[in-house]
Amino acid sequence: MAVPGDPPDGAPDGIGGDDEYRSVVFDEDFVRAARLQEFSAQERMGEHARAVRTRSAWGGGAGPSTRRPRQGLVLLMLVAFAFSAAVYMGLRHPYVPPPSAYTDPLTSTVVPLAPRGAVPGGRPAELYAASPADGYRVGAAGITLPAVRRTQHFTDTQVVTALTTVKDYLVQSGLDPDVLSGAAARPVRVLLDPDQQQQFDDSLARPAPDGRHAATGWLVRFDPATATVADSRVRVSGTMAYAEAGPDVLEVVTDHTFVYAVRRAGAGPADASLFTVRRELRLRFDREDLEGRRAELLDAYVTAGPQDCAADPSAAFKPLLAGQRPAGTGPAATDPYDTAHPHRTAGLCGVLATAPPAASPTTGS
Repeated sequence: MAVPGDPPDGAPDGIGGDDEYRSVVFDEDFVRAARLQEFSAQERMGEHARAVRTRSAWGGGAGPSTRRPRQGLVLLMLVAFAFSAAVYMGLRHPYVPPPSAYTDPLTSTVVPLAPRGAVPGGRPAELYAASPADGYRVGAAGITLPAVRRTQHFTDTQVVTALTTVKDYLVQSGLDPDVLSGAAARPVRVLLDPDQQQQFDDSLARPAPDGRHAATGWLVRFDPATATVADSRVRVSGTMAYAEAGPDVLEVVTDHTFVYAVRRAGAGPADASLFTVRRELRLRFDREDLEGRRAELLDAYVTAGPQDCAADPSAAFKPLLAGQRPAGTGPAATDPYDTAHPHRTAGLCGVLATAPPAASPTTGS
């Protein structure tokens, strides 16, 4: 007999009967996991009571009021852990950048040396032969390096790098024809630490005898309106020494005398005269400077003559030429050729002495 609602011919094959509900099993685990649970009859008797309550996704029969404190506590613990980890990593981070090194500005003193009488003139070769510079070497050959030995914190290769960089600086700043004439300054500038380049630029643009901005403290430069170099074979002699100034600092001290043959523009070959410049420099290298082959020039003490004591040598040297006499002289004689005795004895102006030089001291480290 057909049940009301069944098809006239009965249920199709495979559909109906108990087989239709075999895939749906309401076992105990399924019932406990249900998100909705019916309240009991006594719970439904209360005012504003709901028919069902939502089960907690965390399991058990706790409602929303129990679930929220647990979720908030877990979230608070996660935030506290993340904050602690960030603080720890910030304190223990191995890549904290090192403090930036400080570069001292150059301190320079430039002293003119006045001759005792008229400046002798002649051909460059004759003047050199009759002067204390007769035995000096020509050009860069006169700038020799001391024996090289490693120091406590610097290898012999690093010491050689510092010494050769200093030699390059002396060559470019004291022998380059374009630098001597004032036509160029870049060959000297590129050898300086970048932190000193602004002071260098200011010294050349606005030279002043203030101990900070004398162009002739950085390099040798002649006033083109006064004199030009008559012979490119400049005579040079001097010493160089090095020592550690700290575990990360290497210092090099130099003391060189440069002797130039100069003359006024348009003068004949027999109208030359000698001009002597003694430069005592102290240069410093940190490890970045050694890698970049550049130096920090810390101190320069320069005496140069013959010049008039009234001349300001901070911008460029203004030599007294053959036959000229000074308007005044300094308080004491200063011999730029004498490397065996302390040099820094002249005041604002000195007297150019031309006594034969004593033997040069032994160079070393």
